[in-house]
Amino acid sequence: MAKLAFLGLGVMGAPMAAHPQKAGHDVTVYNRTTEKARAWAETHGGKMAETPKAAAEGAEIVFSCVGNDDDLRSVCVGDDGAFAGMGEGTIFVDHTTVSAAVTRELYDAAEAGGIAFVDAPVSGGQAGAENGQLAVMCGGDQAAYDRAEPVIAAYAKACRRLGESGAGQMTKMVNQICIAGLVQGLSEGLHFAQKAGLDGAAVVDVISGGAAGSWQMANRYETMLADQFEHGFAVDWMRKDLAICLKTADEVGASLPVTALVDQFYKDVQKLGGGRWDTSSLIKRLNAAG
Repeated sequence: MAKLAFLGLGVMGAPMAAHPQKAGHDVTVYNRTTEKARAWAETHGGKMAETPKAAAEGAEIVFSCVGNDDDLRSVCVGDDGAFAGMGEGTIFVDHTTVSAAVTRELYDAAEAGGIAFVDAPVSGGQAGAENGQLAVMCGGDQAAYDRAEPVIAAYAKACRRLGESGAGQMTKMVNQICIAGLVQGLSEGLHFAQKAGLDGAAVVDVISGGAAGSWQMANRYETMLADQFEHGFAVDWMRKDLAICLKTADEVGASLPVTALVDQFYKDVQKLGGGRWDTSSLIKRLNAAG
């Protein structure tokens, strides 16, 4: 069993960190809100630290799941950053969805200190984190990935290295691009069913077994039909991710017209007060239009 650190105890990080602890690893956690870290340690039996550096000291692998590019930089670099507490030959695994640019920046900073850096964004939402059923897409050196993968397996149903540093983040962008268009299509389909006087649940029961079936349909149709969105992956987070996708698309020369349009639809949902609603709340925009 390994000595680990986990930085960031949000709706994803807290349950993710619990799985290695439950599997027998020695986990020390850090969170910007100290009380949350203390509560996690009391609940799960691990330890807590008051700085990323303190959490990382002595750890073989340090994991992070924070908010954005700036949050990731803040827990990695500086006098109290994790890199300052990590020794040569250790590994930093980042589960945050961030830009490939900051990933490569921190890969270089880590490498200068003899630390391996693996970008490993996840998909599967809060339920996937709690149930240990996440899809984890990784970039970085093969040797570092091979050492980290057995620990990641504690909360992953699928984990794969896609290439060098940044490849994991690029793959997560593909994931978000696919979700954006799919959720809009599902929203329009269910909205149409309601307007046409059909039983939405019965419709889904029939079509979900065919070519229209998807994870979103199976896991979100009931709450969408019931107008319930206080759960899941927030619209604010999705817009953060789509901004990364669209900026990167400009850099690599990719055309994302539907993704750009759906991003604006999510902006409309934010205007409805739905920044913290689940991404399936795109149907609210259609229903609000009449």
